[in-house]
Amino acid sequence: MKQALLSLKDGTIDLVDVPSPRPRAGHVVIRTRASLVSAGTERMLVDFGRAGLLDKARSQPEKVRQVLDKVLSDGLLPTVDAVRAKLDQPLALGYCNAGEVIAVGAGVTDLAPGDRVVSNGSHAEVVSVPRNLCARIPRRPDGREVTDEEAAFTVLGAIALEGLRLAVPTLGERFVVTGLGLVGLMAAQLLRASGCHVLGIDVSEHRCALARQLGIETYLSRGGGDPVGIAREWSGGAGVDGVLIAASTDSAEPVSQAALMARRRGRIVLLGVVRLELDRAPFYEKELTFQVSCSYGPGRYDPSYEDKGNDYPLGYVRWTAGRNFEAVLDQIAADRLNVAALISHRVPFAEAGEAWRLVLEPTSLGIVLGYPSDPKPLASTVEVPTRALARGTPRIAVIGAGNYAIRTLLPALQDLGVAPVAIAAPGGLSAALSARSFGAARATSDVEEAISAPDVDTVFVLTRHDSHANLVCKALAAGKHVFVEKPLCTTREELRRIREAHRASGRLLMVGFNRRWAPQVQQAVRLLGDVSGPRTILITVNAGAIPGSHWTQDPNVGGGRIVGEACHFVDLARFLAGAAIVDVRASALGGHPDTSSITLAMADGSIATIAYVSTGHPRFGKERIEVFAGGRIVAIDNFRRLHAHGWPFRAGDLSLRQDKGHREMVRVVVDAVRNGGPAPIPFEELAEVMDATFSAAGVQD
Repeated sequence: MKQALLSLKDGTIDLVDVPSPRPRAGHVVIRTRASLVSAGTERMLVDFGRAGLLDKARSQPEKVRQVLDKVLSDGLLPTVDAVRAKLDQPLALGYCNAGEVIAVGAGVTDLAPGDRVVSNGSHAEVVSVPRNLCARIPRRPDGREVTDEEAAFTVLGAIALEGLRLAVPTLGERFVVTGLGLVGLMAAQLLRASGCHVLGIDVSEHRCALARQLGIETYLSRGGGDPVGIAREWSGGAGVDGVLIAASTDSAEPVSQAALMARRRGRIVLLGVVRLELDRAPFYEKELTFQVSCSYGPGRYDPSYEDKGNDYPLGYVRWTAGRNFEAVLDQIAADRLNVAALISHRVPFAEAGEAWRLVLEPTSLGIVLGYPSDPKPLASTVEVPTRALARGTPRIAVIGAGNYAIRTLLPALQDLGVAPVAIAAPGGLSAALSARSFGAARATSDVEEAISAPDVDTVFVLTRHDSHANLVCKALAAGKHVFVEKPLCTTREELRRIREAHRASGRLLMVGFNRRWAPQVQQAVRLLGDVSGPRTILITVNAGAIPGSHWTQDPNVGGGRIVGEACHFVDLARFLAGAAIVDVRASALGGHPDTSSITLAMADGSIATIAYVSTGHPRFGKERIEVFAGGRIVAIDNFRRLHAHGWPFRAGDLSLRQDKGHREMVRVVVDAVRNGGPAPIPFEELAEVMDATFSAAGVQD
């Protein structure tokens, strides 16, 4: 199937062959019939892509601050690499989709193949979306269907509707809508349907004329105009009851004008994108209410609502994102919201590039993409033209194509001249992009097929933590060698299952504990090799804060941050001590379960303390490692600087590029598969590290 992608490097748009998505739990797979180009959002994205690096930085000052923090923490070269990797990843365009359900995932019981639905799916021939972000398309009262083109406006209509809900309009009130793009024109119509008087303000004569055709009073606001005076006059001198700002501009003027034209205790809601520089005086004197509307409504960006399918109880949250979709569709079906009049262009999906050329024209408004009525059969696997794999190299299937895969593991394989046989991801798109970038022979959304394929001898598992154990066991049962990104698993029961699967398979099992392969850690071990006696190891991890809603914080998905990431440092302490872990003690910071002090006792008398901290500052280095032994000290600052005390002529080592050992780890893994073993880390040591991590995190049997 084809999907539209935007290059963030240069703003070009391509239609790319990608595997069709597989049904996932709580998701709906939809064959697209029509999608709407969101002129405001997608024009902004295209403009961003076409801008130079300096203009990109100017448009996102908050990202610049993050980049500067990373430079101070990790160094210039790793930061440059990270920024380039981000810009190298194309962006899927679109979020206004109408089509037909062709499959549903586990847990979806109220939709079935054949149902017509709208969703926030992208511009693609087939999309997979969470159940709570799609809604069934109704018929009109006379039995006529709401067309696919009309239905494609639903998501933008929900954005407009959520702004109304925050403004709380009542019958007879007077509202100004600033900005008569798609969202503004739909907001104005919905206000009229609510019994309000509406004045639309825009700088475009074309859009004002269209608004008047829809029965909306307008004011053409150009240089020298006085929209504030017009609004006051229109409201009889009292000021308007509310203002919806649907404009997109770098200016703060729309907010200033809204404050001046509003009555005492008026309401202002921002739907668009403007600069926020609030003048306190009118807000204070009039006791104005100002709110920024968030997308389609409650539930948007909430992983529990979107990914897990947990709807908010109607009695407590009357209007969620999904229910806003339904309300907009009802208004279209009742002919109270005229979206057909907003269509300025119809473009076949095969000529999608033309749509984004039209977006830049001032008279363009609703650009609808039409999809083939006789689509080709769906394929979960697509072949990618690539060079032949070198004889004797591991024939690898990579499962998962997220940030870790594309920024770390796949580049490391590429440096070794190893191209995967297959890259698999349930959504399909990330697999296709990664396959093109890293020379894989095929991309697939069928994970099972990738694991069982006869031309694969090694499986790299780079997925979310909760899937690691199942995928590891399946790959071992299929007779494959396995490399799995940390953690090996998230529960003790999973560890028992893996132990049994590994024993039965006779295959290599390797875990991505890369820090033991870092050059400075290897140098520290060499230095300490002639130092006898137990060691005292201090590891400080300035991990940084992550929202509690993030998947890594969920014990049922990521295992929590101690299991999910602190296992790295348990393994590193075990490696630096060179002795088995015999006791584990841990204390968490009150109110911060992802901040913990972990103390390990080793069989040779060594002790290690790991301070895993989420309450620090991002400009402080992320990791510091210190080893005290026999009157000597080795300290490593963030894998950039090594200090050695107690050795003659060994003051230390400075590296311009931070190296946490990923590439060396991958080389060792590849060599182990090529040469038939042994495993880089013995399985019993891997199990020991995970068992100790579970104890530190308080994971029970």
